[in-house]
Amino acid sequence: MGWFKRKTEGIQTSTKDKKETPEGLWHKCPKCQTVVTSEDHMKNYFVCERCSYHDRIGSEEYFQLFFDEGKYKELNKKMSAGDPLEFEDTKKYVDRVKSTQKKTGLQDAIRTAHGTIDGQETVIAAMDFKFIGGSLGSVMGEKIAQAIDKAIKLKAPFMIISKSGGARMMEAGLSLMQMAKTSAKLNQLAAHELPYISFLTDPTTGGVTASFAMLGDINISEPDALIAFAGPRVVRETIGRDLPPGFQRSEFVLDHGFLDYIVERKNLKEEVSKSIHLFMN
Repeated sequence: MGWFKRKTEGIQTSTKDKKETPEGLWHKCPKCQTVVTSEDHMKNYFVCERCSYHDRIGSEEYFQLFFDEGKYKELNKKMSAGDPLEFEDTKKYVDRVKSTQKKTGLQDAIRTAHGTIDGQETVIAAMDFKFIGGSLGSVMGEKIAQAIDKAIKLKAPFMIISKSGGARMMEAGLSLMQMAKTSAKLNQLAAHELPYISFLTDPTTGGVTASFAMLGDINISEPDALIAFAGPRVVRETIGRDLPPGFQRSEFVLDHGFLDYIVERKNLKEEVSKSIHLFMN
């Protein structure tokens, strides 16, 4: 003991030449914590290879997944929300919309497009949760309505990819009117004997669930997606009791008759294509 004496306190390591790891190169699964490269995660359709956790993806990723060669024509690209109620909470609604548009590069919470799925012309409306929680407002209602008109004109099947926190409270009653408007337009689609596929992803809640999301000729979902009107916390507090395991997840919803089937993302295009050809024949 006492043979060695430290001349300086601690180990001095130069950080001057340290190379920082660029952000975005790695992805960590929020469910099982498995780390993979972002490139590998993308190649696996943004699904964890270990636990099959399906990450939320946006309209562009779904368009690339469904449309042949990722080619499509977008509809009503520049349609943007107005502010007839002059709504203001923590900030003015007009300012919230502008800042979200700048941050996300999106005009609103839904994009509509048409292209082919295995050669069959199809119209798709896909929501983006990162735009004010994928909320249902006047723009979403109008874009869905015009997309249905396009499907009727093309004599094509129509699909909505839902991913929403519900109605957009900043538009109050105008938002709730979109539930009736979209449901009525879907009746027009049915009158032309064209199929409507409702694809529910995580999360599909509130006014979207209470209207067009549950009106599909077939209702499908990804694994473990939250599908509900009111969320589990609200239900638990309202009824004052514990909820069954997996409550309001797609597997639970399927078991109780509100879904036709659940499909993993890698099989989505194939399964939807089968359904489209079945209906169109």
